Amino acid sequence: MPSRALVVDDDTSICGMIHGVLIGAGIEALVLNRSEGVEEQLRREKFAVAMFDLCMPAPDGLELARHARKIGINQMTPIILMSDDQSTSATSQGFEAGASFFLYKPIDKKRLVALVRAMQGAIEQERRFRRVPLQSKVRIGFDKEEWECETIDVSLNGMLISAPVSLPPGSPVRIALYFSPNVKPVVGQGIVARLLGGNRMGIQLNHLTVAESARLQEFLLPLILRKAGESTIARA
Repeated sequence: MPSRALVVDDDTSICGMIHGVLIGAGIEALVLNRSEGVEEQLRREKFAVAMFDLCMPAPDGLELARHARKIGINQMTPIILMSDDQSTSATSQGFEAGASFFLYKPIDKKRLVALVRAMQGAIEQERRFRRVPLQSKVRIGFDKEEWECETIDVSLNGMLISAPVSLPPGSPVRIALYFSPNVKPVVGQGIVARLLGGNRMGIQLNHLTVAESARLQEFLLPLILRKAGESTIARA
């Protein structure tokens, strides 16, 4: 694992809990209660993962995430935003800024441990946080039409699908993603972000409720952990 984790939150109790979980997992951590000077730290050091409080004195978590994505050495670093703002707009802004995951406050320690376990196996390639190969049924709707499609890979803020039609980039679409026949689908709205050959479309999920976003995270976490385990075995 390259370097160490970076944790920035002005709540000392949260920092203490996160630091304890990271140390318990064998991950060295730089824990800061102030965001002042963090941008320079991101410029100088490659971190294994960055955890930012969304709402704190400037620069806040959104600003730090954007800055990290612009800096060469941390452009691919997994970023976890921590927030007590569970609004759809806050989540959308976070993903647009470059977040890989959200942790909602009050932070559940079990969920934090699960994320850390996922990070340990996925940390070398940030895209594993964002994209999981998955063939699953998904229905998309545009205007008064609706089509049954299949996912190729899925992330927290988008999916690549194989579809019987190609819609122009920028088209707003309705989404119903089916993980299992016996489980209700994750539903929301998105836009067509890009077109690829073979009727493949990249869909950005820009309107998921907090509840639907949480369901998507809960589904993807075990897949990340399993893939991380397979990668560890392959390297052994």
